[in-house]
Amino acid sequence: MASTLSVADLWSDLAAVRERSPLVHCITNLVVINFNANVLLAAGASPVMAHAHEEVRDMAGIAQALVLNIGTLDPYWVESMTLALAAATARGIPSVLDPVGAGATPYRNAALESLLAVAAPTVIRGNGSEIMSTAGAAVKTRGVDSSAAAGDALGAARALAARTEGVVCVSGETDHVLDAGHRWARLSNGHPWMTRITGVGCSATALVGAFCAVQPDAWRATTAAMAFLGVAGEVAAEKTLARGLGVGSMAVQLLDELQLLDKATFTSRLKLEVANG
Repeated sequence: MASTLSVADLWSDLAAVRERSPLVHCITNLVVINFNANVLLAAGASPVMAHAHEEVRDMAGIAQALVLNIGTLDPYWVESMTLALAAATARGIPSVLDPVGAGATPYRNAALESLLAVAAPTVIRGNGSEIMSTAGAAVKTRGVDSSAAAGDALGAARALAARTEGVVCVSGETDHVLDAGHRWARLSNGHPWMTRITGVGCSATALVGAFCAVQPDAWRATTAAMAFLGVAGEVAAEKTLARGLGVGSMAVQLLDELQLLDKATFTSRLKLEVANG
């Protein structure tokens, strides 16, 4: 696949999410369920948060994408994810994995490996240390915060993309989106305050699922989702700061921007580089 990608391409994917309202099945963590659902709704997608063993296969059977997030693990939820991932893979819908806190505990690492043994997700999105740990690199993770810069994780991300034959997104001050075909997108939008609102990173993963539901090229879809969130977050921070308010108000402003962001603002603000790497 070609590594060329235009702002118009990314905007058309955003427009498709708003127009088609894909159903995104999320088995996510307890801390972020509400915010993730609101982010998807603001973007135009339709979230469903279902984890009961009795229905996850059926839910994966009607959704257009599956999003898995290991933030608050227990054996029941791991089994829910396992069942849903197997069903989604059998059906051929995209799956997105967020390895929250990978490397923090042996249990978390074992749960992650058990999921990867079921099927290779279409996309894996995490911060630098999470991606390094998921790829098998030795790295210290401080809870769910990254102890490695996004750029430090690029070698691990390339190795992980080759292992899964899919897409890997490393989030940070600059977001990197790589795939097994050596395509590489770098995005430099956003604002530091985005890291001070619980669930923004997890919501990025949910958005990737929504975009993969409408765009079959998962590398392009992931780039579009991260671009959308980055620009929306940047604008939300500026408007919040201009009013003399803080991160609580910014969380609400971010939802507004995800709903109302227009093509002109997206086009003029997007900081995107695309290469082979």
